[in-house]
Amino acid sequence: MSDVHLAFETLSGPALHPLLPELARLRIEVFREWPYLYEGDEAYERRYLRAYADAPGAAVVVCRDGDRVVGAATCEPMTEGHAPVRDAFAAAGLDPARFCYFGESVLLRAYRGRGAGVRFFAEREAHARRLNLAAAAFCAVIRDVDDPRRPAGHVPLDDFWRKRGYVPRPDLTVTFDWKEIGAPAETPHTLSFWLRDPL
Repeated sequence: MSDVHLAFETLSGPALHPLLPELARLRIEVFREWPYLYEGDEAYERRYLRAYADAPGAAVVVCRDGDRVVGAATCEPMTEGHAPVRDAFAAAGLDPARFCYFGESVLLRAYRGRGAGVRFFAEREAHARRLNLAAAAFCAVIRDVDDPRRPAGHVPLDDFWRKRGYVPRPDLTVTFDWKEIGAPAETPHTLSFWLRDPL
């Protein structure tokens, strides 16, 4: 697939509505993998993504191979996003109004290692600057390194994130609930933040 040309587009508002079903399926497929092990529910995913379409200042960077959506990355002013995220920052003495929150970045496995991850960060950072936001943050789920579900040879993305200028803040965490594959119900998961301040 070395000759594949990936196209990137930053979309907001009503332009996202036709893509919600495809984006929902993409999120479920990618987040079923380690480390999220997310069971996924398409109706929930559509509602979740519609919030990005409806939130002022929010955007989704869409990656396509031809007409097919193969990746996406979300971002929005932290003040427009999830209350637990805002609350975690405020409790740590950080002003949520300064931050663009990067919700997630998903890419089909076959397209990884081709620079899409770098492009997702660059496009979201550019969007944050257009919004006059001074800093950016995202969070990643914390998993036990000895978890037996961890795939052999798994390489964490820490070095990739550091190369993008992000610094881990293990003291700054948030908890979200989701249903893992095969689980009977949702369970809480702790995620820690990475910050780039200033952008």
